[in-house]
Amino acid sequence: MNSETPDAAMNDQDSPTAPDQPAVGESMADNRAAETPGEPAKAEGAPPADKKADKIDWVKEFRGLALMLLAVLAFHTFIAKPFYIPSGSMEPNLLVGDRLVVSKYPYGWSWVSASFHVLPRGHWRIAPKTPEYGDIVIVVPPDKTEDYIKRVIGLPGDTIAVVNGQVILNGKPVPKELEPPVQIPADSQICDGRPCLSEFDTYRTVLPSGKVIYEPPTYRETLPNGASYLVLDDDPHSIGDNYGPVTVPEGDVFLMGDNRDHSADSRFPDGEYEGLGGPVPISSVGGRAEFITFSLDGSTSLNPLTWWKSLRTHRAWTSLRPEIRGKGKAG
Repeated sequence: MNSETPDAAMNDQDSPTAPDQPAVGESMADNRAAETPGEPAKAEGAPPADKKADKIDWVKEFRGLALMLLAVLAFHTFIAKPFYIPSGSMEPNLLVGDRLVVSKYPYGWSWVSASFHVLPRGHWRIAPKTPEYGDIVIVVPPDKTEDYIKRVIGLPGDTIAVVNGQVILNGKPVPKELEPPVQIPADSQICDGRPCLSEFDTYRTVLPSGKVIYEPPTYRETLPNGASYLVLDDDPHSIGDNYGPVTVPEGDVFLMGDNRDHSADSRFPDGEYEGLGGPVPISSVGGRAEFITFSLDGSTSLNPLTWWKSLRTHRAWTSLRPEIRGKGKAG
């Protein structure tokens, strides 16, 4: 006798099959196909096997790099640019190995503003302004394309001379006061194949701590606007201690290095003496030095352990704008 009740049998026959559920035969066939050796089942939504990987758009990549390079060049041309000090002509205020920022806009823009000096020389300027006494500026000599860094001593219309190492501005001596000698630490910087500070060997001193320093004769100059700064003057017989007088033409400035006996500047002709050849056009002045970012003493090697030790940490972020004291008497 059948134990199933009529109602139970009827319920089994009336239960509908889910529309997304395959029949038993179809399910087994699918399973056999998926389990065939060497033919793994494909994941749902996977791309076709023959679809090639996306290629790098090199044109787009190079365009992006070019735009980035143009942005950097534009910033260096119109706003500011980093510079490196390779010589001692501005000691004691700038040392070999100093890295600094030069702003490009204070005196307007000219041929010299463009990076790498790719523009032809000319006397044109856009938004021209005149430098101030005591500004430290970047300038390009008349016979070279490299940059010099010097201090503004004479402005357009000034008459300037140097007598026994003292600047005479418009017939009046620029105040020059003896100061305690600066202490320049010995370093490993090399200039023209010899130690950069060897010019001060006469003033080499060893402190009780064993530290080696140089103490050259130091003076303080104060220009008519009150700009005051230290200069070095160690050689009483230097050929640059007597010069002029000359009158600075309109549109020009007269520039000198703070290391007076070791600077090729407006006192010296270009060519053999590598000077600036007298007053220089403001159109050849590329910007104003603002501050030191960091400084290295020359002991850096490929060994990363030497990098931190070579930093002159006390020089970072030093302002290069002159101190303003009481008005000078010259002018």
